[in-house]
Amino acid sequence: MTEAPEATIPQRYPFSDPDRLMLDPRYAQLRREEPLTRVRMPFGEPTWLATRHADVRTVLGDPRFSRAAAVGRDEPRSTPQQLDGGILSMDPPDHTRLRRLVAKAFTARRVEELRPRTRALAEELVDGMLAAGPPADLVAHVATPLPIRVICELLGVPVADQDRFHTWSEAIVSTTSLPPEQIQHYIGSLYAYMGELIARRRVEPTDDLLGAMVRARDADDRLSEEEVVQLAAGLLAAGHETTVTQIPNMVYVLLNHPDQWDRLRTEPALVPGAVEELMRFIPLGAGAAFARYALEDVELGGVLVRAGEPVVVSIPSANRDESVFAEADRLDLTRAANPHLGFGHGVHHCVGAQLARMELQVVLETLTVRAPRLRLAVPEAELTWKSGLLVRGLVALPVAW
Repeated sequence: MTEAPEATIPQRYPFSDPDRLMLDPRYAQLRREEPLTRVRMPFGEPTWLATRHADVRTVLGDPRFSRAAAVGRDEPRSTPQQLDGGILSMDPPDHTRLRRLVAKAFTARRVEELRPRTRALAEELVDGMLAAGPPADLVAHVATPLPIRVICELLGVPVADQDRFHTWSEAIVSTTSLPPEQIQHYIGSLYAYMGELIARRRVEPTDDLLGAMVRARDADDRLSEEEVVQLAAGLLAAGHETTVTQIPNMVYVLLNHPDQWDRLRTEPALVPGAVEELMRFIPLGAGAAFARYALEDVELGGVLVRAGEPVVVSIPSANRDESVFAEADRLDLTRAANPHLGFGHGVHHCVGAQLARMELQVVLETLTVRAPRLRLAVPEAELTWKSGLLVRGLVALPVAW
């Protein structure tokens, strides 16, 4: 076990600007030579960066590392402003109290009940894209509307308002795509919107998730008013934003691996495993976020992390760890053992993971059946990628068939 020399100057992080869905080779070097390294993010105090699968799991799952301890600290981050992370800034038992309330809506059983409706919606959207004729933008026709409509039905949010809250939701994943004052305005608008829906639920009770959250606030006193608003807004934003991004990411990767696309098209039973492999293979995060603070001295990756020091993790790097995944840089839709961390780990494991899995499976199944000859409609160089966000994704994905 070693300690970093006091004179060590932390290196700048992220190491480079995102390049499509390519993972910076610096991560592989660090996994081999310095799995826990000191870095300085654009804002906040210096931090440790964990790059190996085992260390990332420890930081995400070990109660000696705390999210709540970040409150009041100059947390390492990619954004100039520090945002109130709501449930993402909590540790148990407060975190458990909020998560238990919403977890019932995302159980495997509840998600499977939603599958037929989601499949019908995917078929409707894909058929609409095909009817529009090539070239067509997969993002606009399928990837954006499907997750929005599903989460709206689950929560009880009017889908007619999607243009408004989808715009506001960018504030949740923005680093530099929006100025700080715009981020604050959008988040304030999202909170105000959810506050209005909550007030309406008190007059007209419903059986949806939002109605259940209001009852937990008013009848059971399990939530504060602020917690109801923040939790509802977070579920609405997170419940569609990443899936909207991952659908075109997955299709893009598959179309750039035509042998894998062909195999998926002819062997539909591979779809569930393919989604897991694509979650592993695609470096969705543009950089690390949500630092955990050590509550005591912890040995991690052969290094002593002192109590009070922050650690951030690279999930994309952990998902390419050669000690866990054979031929980690190769896309293999038949990969048997796949303990990827694409949905996180520990108490903050994505509460909507089962819903996202189902939506991604349904979209891939529908596309392989309805559009088996799908292909990119423009050269790679003409694709435009989002920038200034915590996640990587395409602005548009023009396809033909």
